[in-house]
Formats: sequence, C-alpha cells, structure tokens
Amino acid sequence: MTDAKPLRADARRNRDALIAKARELFANNCFDLRFDDFAKLAGVGTGTLYRHFPTREALAEAVYREELAALCDRARTLLATLPADEALESFLRGLVAHLHAHQGIARTLAALMATRSDVMAEGAQALQQVVADLLASAAEAGTIRDDVSAGAVMMALQGICAAYDHPDFRADADQVVTLVLAGLRHPAPRATSRPAPAP
Repeated sequence: MTDAKPLRADARRNRDALIAKARELFANNCFDLRFDDFAKLAGVGTGTLYRHFPTREALAEAVYREELAALCDRARTLLATLPADEALESFLRGLVAHLHAHQGIARTLAALMATRSDVMAEGAQALQQVVADLLASAAEAGTIRDDVSAGAVMMALQGICAAYDHPDFRADADQVVTLVLAGLRHPAPRATSRPAPAP
C-alpha cells in the first residue's frame, strides 16, 4: 500500500531512519526488543514511530518491502549490464549470498510476517516478475530453454528461502542454483554413433 500523499522531507528522513534501525536490529536477532525502543534507537520520538508504524508487524512489513525492492532493483541492473544468461545466474547466486549474509533478517521477518500472507504473496509476485524478465531475456538470446516457466524457478527459490536456517545452507543452496541453471540450459546434442570401419 502506498502513502496517500508524498511525505515531507523530514518525515521521510524519520521513516527511513526507523526502517534502517529496524533492519539493523532484525539482523542482530533483536526480536524481543520493546517496540517503543525502536524510536529511541533510531533517534526519533515515540509519536513519530507510531505515526509511521503503529505495530511491530507494520515496521517489519516496511523492512520486507525494502529488502524486496532492493532485490528487484538488482535484477534489473544486472539485466541492463550483463548478457542475459549471466544476469540470471548472478541474480540467483546473489540471492543465496544475500540470504546467507542476512539470516537474522530472514529469521525475524519470517516470524513477524507469519500472519501477513497477503504481503508475502504480493512480494512473491514482484519477485516472480523479475525472474520472468530474466528468463525471457535469456531465452530470447538463445542461451536457455524457452519452455521453463518463472513459476517453476520460483518453486526452487521458495525452497531456498525457506531453508535459510539449514546448517549447510550456503553450499547446498548454491548446488540447487547449479541444478536449476543446468536444467535451464539447452541439452547438449547427442553424439551420433559412427559405423565401425570395415575390417
């Protein structure tokens, strides 16, 4: 949901400060922090906190939306600067690296957003769209197959995202990406057998 009107510059700064501080605290697994303390730690008043984010879940939603927007922006940047197949691989491996580096955020957001299925579904749609764009560009360039849907790739990504607490997450998730990429590439042509030379 977007704001009815643009925020004033000072209000925007306060909102951004609250989101940045929340992201930092979530990354450090500060799940049980008193909600009012977010205001003090961000350097704003309690009234300002509740004006922008009436609940902890509303603040978590804002962090989630910013995380998602950053991922989508990265996909578009990669697509504009790299060959399509390299952009796709870089995005998928970058997603794994991001989840590995920010497990605290993933853990906290998963807990706080558990009841916000509408927001999570909206986020999944946005992510699926950039995946679809990456696939379409690579298929048009002829570097991957054109018969695999974005939904199929998203199923693999959702499994990766849900496994952020797995002990060997980084290595295993990278292997899943390797399998996905291998499945997307055109199968190698079969070697034709030659008749045995006459004796």
